[in-house]
Amino acid sequence: MRHPAPPPPAATAPKPNPTDSSEPAPPRPFQLGLPALDAFPRKLWARLAGRRARGLSLAGLNYPDPAGYPPLREAIARHLALFRGIHCSADQIFITSGFQAALGLAARTLLRPGDPVWMEDPGYFRASGALRLAGARLAPAPVDQDGLRVDEAIRREPDARMAYCTPSHHSPLGVTLSLPRRLELLDWAARRQAWIVEDDYDGEFRYDGPPLPALSSLDRSGRALYIGSFSKTLFPGLRLGYLVAPPDVAARFAEACNLLSPAPSTLDQATTADFLDQGHFARHIKRMRALYAQRRAALAAALQSECGARLRLDGQAVGLQLTAWLPDGEDDRAAAARLRARGLAGQPLSAFSLECGHPPALLLGFANVPAEQAPALARRLREALDLPLPK
Repeated sequence: MRHPAPPPPAATAPKPNPTDSSEPAPPRPFQLGLPALDAFPRKLWARLAGRRARGLSLAGLNYPDPAGYPPLREAIARHLALFRGIHCSADQIFITSGFQAALGLAARTLLRPGDPVWMEDPGYFRASGALRLAGARLAPAPVDQDGLRVDEAIRREPDARMAYCTPSHHSPLGVTLSLPRRLELLDWAARRQAWIVEDDYDGEFRYDGPPLPALSSLDRSGRALYIGSFSKTLFPGLRLGYLVAPPDVAARFAEACNLLSPAPSTLDQATTADFLDQGHFARHIKRMRALYAQRRAALAAALQSECGARLRLDGQAVGLQLTAWLPDGEDDRAAAARLRARGLAGQPLSAFSLECGHPPALLLGFANVPAEQAPALARRLREALDLPLPK
């Protein structure tokens, strides 16, 4: 067995480098899943958080409600009714430490090991990985220009116990689940007594009109669960999300939360509740929609100018990413590796696929790319695509 070497004597120990920092590295351009961190109102947030910390009572030091801070649950219920068309009580809302915790809570509460689950193909790889970890048997459900193909999913796996979907803005193709498909999916769930998990990860950001009502707003049979997160609307470091359970299973989720206690810090929850209740959240979303529309247009124009012969951009005016289609036959994983070699981010579409093949494409986040930087970054991307593959 190898043993670690003893530490050097104090006299010869290396001195700390004053430039060392525990701060994580800054995000790379085109990184997916990031909002405009540079535009977040940090001073306002710090003021709200400081006020909450200074006013912390003895009761606030006790164990928190395992289902989440009640005023935040109430604030989310009001927000969903106003902006997503979902009418629910605060008792149906369960606070978690983000989307993955909410999905894990749903899987633990409603699924048994080996249960088949429809998974969009292509689909969000963290969702498919979490469902596998929970013991689910994934049944790939193809996606086309109208979203999840319900008829094909039924043909492939009619006995699925759950369907995972991103109807407002499909991850990663960016399409919206059409109304006929939504009704078809809800009808299937009602007939089969199956569950639908709606992941509304960035449905707030639509640039050619108001956000669409959530699929869950159409549910009349109590089969749809809605998962939301503040990672895109506020900032991912907050680690705060929520799940809305149908009324008939809310007690089961409350029991699960009592055992698992998935909610994050009460101080963070209270600060978020203040941010919502004082109107800051609605104003922030309005500002971000305008900013993202500008940044999206700037990056699309720059990419068209630099890479128009090499890339074809989608036309989906929603979400925080662009899909850049590569020429047929090109390896999108190799293209993504070339981007990384030049300090750029971007994900290959093939990384999201289970079994259904799709043309090669790169997924590029634009929310954290200021408009004035778009031309230079598009040039770097073109140069990166022309590089030989790093060994």
